[in-house]
Amino acid sequence: MNGALFLLTVNFLIAQLFCVFFVIISRRSPVPSAGRWFAGAFFVASLAAVFEVTIRYGGIDRFASFGAFSSLLVALLMIRIGLGKLYNVPTDVISITVFLALSLAVNLSIYDLPRGGLWHSLGYQLPFSIAELIAAGTVYRSGRRAAPDLTLMALLIVTAVHFASKIYFAVAFAGGSDAQSYLSSTYALVSQSLGAVLVVSTGLTLLAVIVVEIMDEAKANAEVDPLSGLFNRRAFHEKIGQILKRPVSAYPHCMLLCDLDHFKAVNDTYGHAAGDQVIQFFARMIAVNSPSGAICSRLGGEEFAIFLPSTDETTGYLFAQGLRNNFSSLSFPALPDSVRLTASFGVAVMTASSQTIADAIGRADGALYDAKKSGRNRVSRDARPNVTNFDQWQSQA
Repeated sequence: MNGALFLLTVNFLIAQLFCVFFVIISRRSPVPSAGRWFAGAFFVASLAAVFEVTIRYGGIDRFASFGAFSSLLVALLMIRIGLGKLYNVPTDVISITVFLALSLAVNLSIYDLPRGGLWHSLGYQLPFSIAELIAAGTVYRSGRRAAPDLTLMALLIVTAVHFASKIYFAVAFAGGSDAQSYLSSTYALVSQSLGAVLVVSTGLTLLAVIVVEIMDEAKANAEVDPLSGLFNRRAFHEKIGQILKRPVSAYPHCMLLCDLDHFKAVNDTYGHAAGDQVIQFFARMIAVNSPSGAICSRLGGEEFAIFLPSTDETTGYLFAQGLRNNFSSLSFPALPDSVRLTASFGVAVMTASSQTIADAIGRADGALYDAKKSGRNRVSRDARPNVTNFDQWQSQA
């Protein structure tokens, strides 16, 4: 076995490993179809190595040469489709199909041309280069510019340049007059070596992009309350902490606590499914009506919190009144048309950096207690320095 055939074997095994990796990781990916397309692409690409080995030993050069070309080109276009799924960039199926058909037709027409000639090299390598540029364009069109995305885009461009450069090098260094002599040439050894490096690099980068997607989704799931879609208690605390750590944090900040009135009666009378719907409607109302930069959370049960950065008490109070009025007018599909629910609110402000998040929550909770005690369905402002123990509150996170 010469060097070129050895590298073909290595490329085949590498492609099979990536195929397995993508199948496994697609089960955890937020876009599983992308991983499956990549797995299929590496499997199809591995067939190119099989066809090139067949050229050496099978005696069916024309068929094997066409098979090697078509399997690699189809694999590159499958990667483009997978990238479209991953980056949410639409795929023009008609254009890709026309491009593939024209490329295959050109490949069949150039087979009898001298393999070391310009026209043969141009017709063979240019479609690969174009396919790689199309894939790179998909990443660019997505607008994502994280390190793995930029690395992937750069690798796709480098691979496109690699295929384009082979047009020149195949002519300059005599890639062989036919398929048999090509596999025995030094040029084939160098070409297959560079190809192996690019295959591994591209495959690892694609895996990295998907892993980052999985990690981002896991982080988001860890921060979000699954029923309401708002931040959970821990994330609420962390997000406020990030705001307070900014070099310039314009005080005051406003803290709102909300509690649905007589919510236990909803569960007891209409069932927990109806109660869940009420939670979801209230959470959606908060998310839609809150200003940009507000941090909204479901602290637990029927209790919610809203942090309004750089907002004074009067503005926070008026905002809470608007939420209270909106909620009292809502109807719920799971409840009788005549049923209307209400919520109570407590408002407190943080006026200086010496005040902690727990202080603000404690004072807002005191105001909420006053609203409940005064008859519910109302907004009360903090009127006393009722400080909650921070460690006790944080332990509940």
